[in-house]
Amino acid sequence: MMDFTVHENTERKRFEVLVDNHVAFVEYIRAKGNVIYLTHTEVPLSLGGKGVGTALVKKVLDFIKAEDAKVAPLCPFVAGFIKRNEVYRELVASGYNV
Repeated sequence: MMDFTVHENTERKRFEVLVDNHVAFVEYIRAKGNVIYLTHTEVPLSLGGKGVGTALVKKVLDFIKAEDAKVAPLCPFVAGFIKRNEVYRELVASGYNV
């Protein structure tokens, strides 16, 4: 898994990482009840197939877990990651499934 630091860009409402001078990100919406809706994941084409998206989502979910928050996985990529990695299912907010 890639080693990088994810930064929360509160102005743009997304978690970001800089890899090879390109920004990959997961957009979010913070809601009441300590729930973070992850709405869209984007990885530049030049970084495709390198595991950046997977590593980014893992780091974002670890960040959310450390905040003791829950996640609403609206992004299909995030939902798929959680489905494949059962350890993150405990983070899924009530009323959401993967």
